[in-house]
Amino acid sequence: MITQEIVKNALATVIDNDSGQDVVSAGLISGIVVRGDKIGFMITVAPQASQQKEPLRRACESAVKNLPGVASVTAVLTAHNDTPIAPKPQSGYDQPRERANWNLTPLDGVKRVIAIASGKGGVGKSTTAINLALALSALGQNVGVLDADIYGPSVPRMLGLTGQPDIVDGKMQPLAAHGLRCMSMGFITGDEAAILRGPMISKALQQMLRMTRWGTEKKPLDTLLVDMPPGTGDIHLSMVQQVPLAGAIIVTTPQAVAVIDARKCLKMFQKVNTPVLGVIENMSGGMFGSGGGKALAEEMGVPFLGSIGMDAAIVEATDNGKAYQGVAGGDYRKIAVRLV
Repeated sequence: MITQEIVKNALATVIDNDSGQDVVSAGLISGIVVRGDKIGFMITVAPQASQQKEPLRRACESAVKNLPGVASVTAVLTAHNDTPIAPKPQSGYDQPRERANWNLTPLDGVKRVIAIASGKGGVGKSTTAINLALALSALGQNVGVLDADIYGPSVPRMLGLTGQPDIVDGKMQPLAAHGLRCMSMGFITGDEAAILRGPMISKALQQMLRMTRWGTEKKPLDTLLVDMPPGTGDIHLSMVQQVPLAGAIIVTTPQAVAVIDARKCLKMFQKVNTPVLGVIENMSGGMFGSGGGKALAEEMGVPFLGSIGMDAAIVEATDNGKAYQGVAGGDYRKIAVRLV
């Protein structure tokens, strides 16, 4: 049986020329995941050295792939910033502090990026992201989905995708299903938990954003939908700092407890100058009531994109990786038309 320790021992035979140490002793290896005969891990390098470190990545993959019983290995270069974060002032907040590093360079092969966000979990945000992507695709757009919920990725299950991304010329190849191109931390961790602190989460997000070959110059993605985690944490701040967002869509259910958190999420995007494209009310009608999403949009002065009713067929479809949109498919298409 292959274990993380066995993988570490194999990687310890690979020397990093810059430090003169093996990659394990140099602290370059993190996030080792073992799923049967499939292995994945990350190699931390300086942002400006990612291209030069490609031979090191291949050497690490080769060292692990030579282990008996290993079928595939995915080694991902993740950027590391050696510049320390400026400490907070000890007294008061009038002392100058270092600004966060922003990188708003457009993503290669992507025309626009839209974040699908919510204030709290359980409102059907991921379901909305997938079905909105399918609706945009049905309108003739080339669409991708980035699962940015590092701790709880659900997009692979909803699209029926398994396995690990191939690496070609130093870039990950997104997996595809139902006409959508997809990247997710779930492809690397599988059923294992992603036990990562905030800085590593930001690096993983940057890796999936910029080291994935989403599209080409001749055939770029028209739209990349980013399924955000609930709340307003590290990933949200990293997203607005690492990619020029065309805007954000806020998903909420009608009841007040969901709208309260959705309002906070909406305000967060406004504070960082990200356009809010509108609000979608999910699970509208029935036991959840209706109108909360529309009221929020009117209060905050943003478009109300529409309501999605409860549809058991969609729940069953997403649980089984199918693309069936049921009765609510028409509602998604109406919203998609407003976004094209």
